[in-house]
Amino acid sequence: MRFIAFDVETPNSRNDSICSIGISVLENGKTLENRHYLVDPCAPFDEMNIMIHGITPDMVDGLPTFPELWRLLGPVFQTGILVAHNAVFDLGVLRKLMTRYNICWPNAEYICTYRMSQKLLPELPDHKLNTISRHMGISLRHHDAGSDSYACGEVLNRLLAEGHPLEPHLREYDFSPCGGTVKKPCRKKEK
Repeated sequence: MRFIAFDVETPNSRNDSICSIGISVLENGKTLENRHYLVDPCAPFDEMNIMIHGITPDMVDGLPTFPELWRLLGPVFQTGILVAHNAVFDLGVLRKLMTRYNICWPNAEYICTYRMSQKLLPELPDHKLNTISRHMGISLRHHDAGSDSYACGEVLNRLLAEGHPLEPHLREYDFSPCGGTVKKPCRKKEK
């Protein structure tokens, strides 16, 4: 199976723009590639967001905007099941971006490693990405989108390698303007 783990960082609390995105492409339990992009959000920055991720307006001024970058990333995102830690947030930001820029995109299957780890690692004090990464020995620069997407993918790889089934954690996301999680997809069992 192929998975696209991703993470976004936002410039402000409206969560309808991004200043950074990271993606990791995973296949057969291995990370094939990890990418990180700074993005011109065409939106103002909040001081709180800058404090969280360290990205400033000067760092992204003149860089590609989301629609420009999506021409490159959209085809990659369509090649696998999407994976994010606290996926409702990251998918929601993507949905708002697609609405903002009139980008039509089909429903997509996804897995939330936050929810998955809550069920499979109940002994942890919390299920934040940095806590799980520390528990699993995964290197992480928290709130760096490239590092977060890599760690998210590694969490999934390790949970699947332990023999945990994918099916109970698989969901479907609707990227239409009023979309969101729609249902657990029906999949035929592989023989």
